Amino acid sequence: MKNAPPLLVDTSGVKFLPISLDSSLLLPLYGSRISAGFPSPAEDYLELRISIGELITSNPTSTFFVQVHGDSMQDAKIYEGDILAVDRSVKAQSGDVVVAKVYNEFTVKRLIIKGQKYYLVPENKKYQPLVITEEMGFEVWGKVVTVLHKL
Repeated sequence: MKNAPPLLVDTSGVKFLPISLDSSLLLPLYGSRISAGFPSPAEDYLELRISIGELITSNPTSTFFVQVHGDSMQDAKIYEGDILAVDRSVKAQSGDVVVAKVYNEFTVKRLIIKGQKYYLVPENKKYQPLVITEEMGFEVWGKVVTVLHKL
């Protein structure tokens, strides 16, 4: 990757890979949209180019990829093996899906803020919300801006 920050490896062993918006990564995009309902008559097929990097984030220097392990976010359509684009420059707000550090380990959960209390809420009924306390060493590492998974 050209001009990309080096690979970051945290003490917990989670690897965060930087995003490169190298303009050489342009893929064809056809000018007509595809119908998700009833088929529509063919339109002109003007081929354009689209940058995958620009679809993923608007802040490439502060956005990193990380791979999901586990099923606690499956109801948010975040599955085992998915790749998350996490933007460290975006201030997370209540309701956002975030990558957070708790007890010096990374997790992906929905951040809920009620008054002065913070919660990390899984999107799977098998798991309970985590009430954040001072001794946990809690830090929002970044906001999840894109989820990539194969069908």
